[in-house]
Amino acid sequence: QVQLVESGGGLVQPGGSLRLSCAASGTIFRNNNMAWYRQNQRERVATITRGGNTNYASSVKGRFIVSRDTTKNTVYLQMNSLKPEDTAVYYCNTVPASSAWGQGTQVTVSS
Repeated sequence: QVQLVESGGGLVQPGGSLRLSCAASGTIFRNNNMAWYRQNQRERVATITRGGNTNYASSVKGRFIVSRDTTKNTVYLQMNSLKPEDTAVYYCNTVPASSAWGQGTQVTVSS
């Protein structure tokens, strides 16, 4: 059974940075493209393919960086120049998304 555990969220001021992590069980990274989602799991903000190619939503392009460490079964989301509108619960999942959503990690951008 696939398990996804997100961490790294918190409260940050506008312009600040956070690094999110997503640890997964099994061989999920080897077999799937992965993505970070937000806003009730509907907006896909960043994608990383099995080949390491990345893609970003226009709302975060140039500010967020997605990466992965296959030896640790972990996907990361480096979030820079954060804005109040980035406030959301962030989730990682496969592309397309499986039904095995984790608990997410809350990111709040506020002064």
